[in-house]
Amino acid sequence: MRFFETLKRKDVGSIGIGAMIVFIAMVLVAGIAASVLIQTSTTLESQAMATGSETTDEVAGGIAVFDVEGHVPTNDDIDGLAITVRVRAGSPDIDLNETMILLTEGSRKVLLRYDYTDANHFNSSVNESDASVFGFNYTSLTNEEFGILVLNDADDSCSRFTPVINTGDKVMLFVNTDACFGKIGERTDVFGYIYPEHGAPGVISFRTPSSYSDTVYDLQ
Repeated sequence: MRFFETLKRKDVGSIGIGAMIVFIAMVLVAGIAASVLIQTSTTLESQAMATGSETTDEVAGGIAVFDVEGHVPTNDDIDGLAITVRVRAGSPDIDLNETMILLTEGSRKVLLRYDYTDANHFNSSVNESDASVFGFNYTSLTNEEFGILVLNDADDSCSRFTPVINTGDKVMLFVNTDACFGKIGERTDVFGYIYPEHGAPGVISFRTPSSYSDTVYDLQ
């Protein structure tokens, strides 16, 4: 049969060259595919690590509010708030330049940010002669600003131009409520958030007393 005929020498050579071309083509295709897979896996790994890091910061990070005090002038209503904050456990550093306070007393909502250009908006410590917390010049704050008073900062990370707080730091954020929405009367519900650049916000929530007889009130 023709199938069993002896192949000519030139036919054998042609078949060998064709097989070699197919083999080289397969190797090239496999190499390109492997390169694409390696590049894709590297990109996905980098994205996964970045996403994981950002997710950790969002979940574990944030700012915590653990005290709110109000100042009441003689025979008047609350004209200023001192909000004591710290970073949450495991949180990365928080830049107060990138932090916002959202506050409302039911009739008006304000959004406050820190303005480092005004030296009166930052105090590195309670440096008044009588150690009065409300000796801070909060009355100079507008309805768009909050002030910073440093209570504890072992590594001096919180300064006027770079107010960064980290583990162990405690600061007070001052709000001029009179400038924001007027002085806060009795039995008023106040609510708000402190939004850091990353992580969970701090919650502000309190109801003012039924009457004012003192100068300073612990509200939250």
